[in-house]
Amino acid sequence: MTAIMRLILYFLLAINLLTFIVYGHDKWKAQHPHPHAYPRRSRRRTPEATLLILAALGGSIGALLAMHLFRHKTLHRKFTLGVPAMLVLQVALLLFFFHRLAG
Repeated sequence: MTAIMRLILYFLLAINLLTFIVYGHDKWKAQHPHPHAYPRRSRRRTPEATLLILAALGGSIGALLAMHLFRHKTLHRKFTLGVPAMLVLQVALLLFFFHRLAG
């Protein structure tokens, strides 16, 4: 395995761990509103765009694991369809790049 391949794998491990943590933290904030906030306001949540960007940057496995483990964003089509689509694309790109680097 080349150094570039190792670097890519380390990046993917880090981005997936970060994505998993951010999804879990957002779910926690959704369930635990700030006690001094107005009734309609809760703690600042992570924007959906941020969650999707983290998945798109390579964190789709972490996003899918968090979605299922925490039951978070599982009713939103952009997550239930988008995140698995990102995973398929990321796996295809990873296989393509690793094949090119190894060859």
